[in-house]
Amino acid sequence: MRRFVSLFVLCLLCASPVYAAISKAPPVPPAPSAAQGASVPILLYHRLGPVVADGMTIATPTFESQLRYLRDNGYQVIPLRRLVDWYLGTAPAPPAKAVVIVADDGHKSIYTDMLPLVRKYRVPVTLFIYPSAISNAKYAMTWDQLRELKKTGLFDFQSHTYWHPNFKKERKRLKPAEFDRFTAMQLQKSKEKIERELGGRVEMLAWPFGIYDDDLIRRAAAAGYRATFTIERHHATAADKVMKLPRYLLVAADQGKAFAQLLAGHGPQRHVVY
Repeated sequence: MRRFVSLFVLCLLCASPVYAAISKAPPVPPAPSAAQGASVPILLYHRLGPVVADGMTIATPTFESQLRYLRDNGYQVIPLRRLVDWYLGTAPAPPAKAVVIVADDGHKSIYTDMLPLVRKYRVPVTLFIYPSAISNAKYAMTWDQLRELKKTGLFDFQSHTYWHPNFKKERKRLKPAEFDRFTAMQLQKSKEKIERELGGRVEMLAWPFGIYDDDLIRRAAAAGYRATFTIERHHATAADKVMKLPRYLLVAADQGKAFAQLLAGHGPQRHVVY
């Protein structure tokens, strides 16, 4: 008798409109799990040039050799947003040999040196810029140049705060209420300025100098950022949190065999003075 009642209730449930709506709803992509085994290097550049003038510069021929290596060895450069969407459970896992390319600051060499190679190899790049420098600092691009980059369809523009502060120093220097206002300005004004000048959604943040803590992450989330990025030399995997995603800061020594080892997850740890 109990079994008959259970079957009767189940039949009524299956016939209900609510059940029909649920059964027809599209499946929700599962959140990343360690079992999925995704492992994606996020390659961070700052500036290119004919010679290595400082620790943040990669020789332009070296950058091209890296792009050529990726192409010739079966790597697929995917947009950073695609990787973030996987972490957020709205996109499938990235390909087995996925790589992401990003650049911080908005240096003019992104326009003069990187843009021609990005066009040549057709790879997507995410630029994290701090708007105070754009069209103001001699070393930086202009808004018009950034608009040219946007027209290629290969560049996405995200936040690097408004003027690239050292939050650790500012927290010590400012009173708590002042630090609250300062941080809110850095996070919100950057977002608003980039969206106003270039359009699109600014919802990703690269921490200046790689400095962050749980309090700053909380503030970034409250300001509307869905992902934030550090500077740590290891692949982004399912074990990482979307608000603490690691990036390899590329230096001149990361070429040839060292670059191949980095992509394989066996690159040397380096201490870089930012």
